[in-house]
Amino acid sequence: MGKHSMTEASGSSLSSMPEWYTQGLPHIWLPYSQMKTASAPLVAARTHNTRITLTDGRELVDGVAAWWTACHGYNHPHIRQAVCQQMETMPHVMFGGMMHQPALRLASRLCTMLPGDLERVFFTDSGSVSVEVAMKMAIQYRLNKGQTKRTKMLAFRGGYHGDTLATMSVCDPEEGMHHLYGSALMEHVISPLPVDEASTATFLDLLAKHAHELAAIITEPLVQGAGGMLFHSPQTLRTLRKAANDHDVLLILDEIFTGFGRTGTMFACEQAGIVPDIITLSKALTGGTMALAATVARRHVFEAFLSDNPEHALMHGPTFMANPLACACANASLDLFETEPRLQQVQNINAFLTEALEPCRTLPGVKDVRTLGAIGVVELEKINNPDALRQRFIAEGVWIRPFRNIVYLTPAFTIEKQDLRKLTDAIYKVLS
Repeated sequence: MGKHSMTEASGSSLSSMPEWYTQGLPHIWLPYSQMKTASAPLVAARTHNTRITLTDGRELVDGVAAWWTACHGYNHPHIRQAVCQQMETMPHVMFGGMMHQPALRLASRLCTMLPGDLERVFFTDSGSVSVEVAMKMAIQYRLNKGQTKRTKMLAFRGGYHGDTLATMSVCDPEEGMHHLYGSALMEHVISPLPVDEASTATFLDLLAKHAHELAAIITEPLVQGAGGMLFHSPQTLRTLRKAANDHDVLLILDEIFTGFGRTGTMFACEQAGIVPDIITLSKALTGGTMALAATVARRHVFEAFLSDNPEHALMHGPTFMANPLACACANASLDLFETEPRLQQVQNINAFLTEALEPCRTLPGVKDVRTLGAIGVVELEKINNPDALRQRFIAEGVWIRPFRNIVYLTPAFTIEKQDLRKLTDAIYKVLS
């Protein structure tokens, strides 16, 4: 298979794999993997509800909902029907100079659901790009007003906003996965998140010092996800909103992970009673079925782009922007939030995780156990070999993907209690 081939998948022999596998494996570049030493990933054959069936017949309970996206479980019939119907009429059409019903209906529904006057939606096809657009909006908001020196962001330690060059620049510069690119990235102001008296004082001092060059503050509300599932209180968001108002700085909330019920409310910012100037959405937007993202701006942000000067327009337009198939998925997903008890299911999951994961607190090497909405986290002192730990979970029949120093669960909201118990039992057993 070549000098730099991956080792064979856990529990599978290459000789037993189909031809498409052996021919394709040497040509795949995997995410977040050292390809010289990486084990070949498991090979999924099909999905159903909250389970993944592998080509060798094994079945795994998915504890992370396909990177936090499949909030309704896999293969939901209502979403599948919407995709099939849209495929028959119009799978795609360019959004430059044209528009279509699925996108306009989705934009209207999102703005009705969101708080305040968040009322203008710009569709993209990935979370990272939606954050890039939010940053461009914030910077051009200043440029259109003639404030040419206000082009920086204030971001936070522990934060993660994507893997593209601009979004990497507002991730944690030291603890994040992007520190190797430091010299190539635009420099922004990085602050501790204001979670206590000392960090609040540091944040306010940095904000006052740099306000003259800042376009916006950007953060993940309530949970810094890829930074280690770090929780903070709604009061932190209220502190950010007041500070942004006091210094005339826009506030961007990255709700790509936290949006659509994951923290217990439809959007995390609702728990703080605040309205960001710009919000980014993705992941569960389509119920985990297709790639779609949205950047939604408040009225005063949008109005700064209205001008007789063509250079004041937002010059951005992804090829697959507002893809009709993806918009149909998202509309179907919103239907399910309206007709099925998703937020109640999140509350039920939280109660179960809080009780079932608590015994892990007594295990050697466990630093903390915490839950919020449909998120359960066991934080360890360290994880020496995440891949070996992942293999132990696979042997228990569950798909759990540890990273940094945490083992976490972000299951589908529709998960049945026996599958949820299988996940929590596996964590306790393996960590024991």
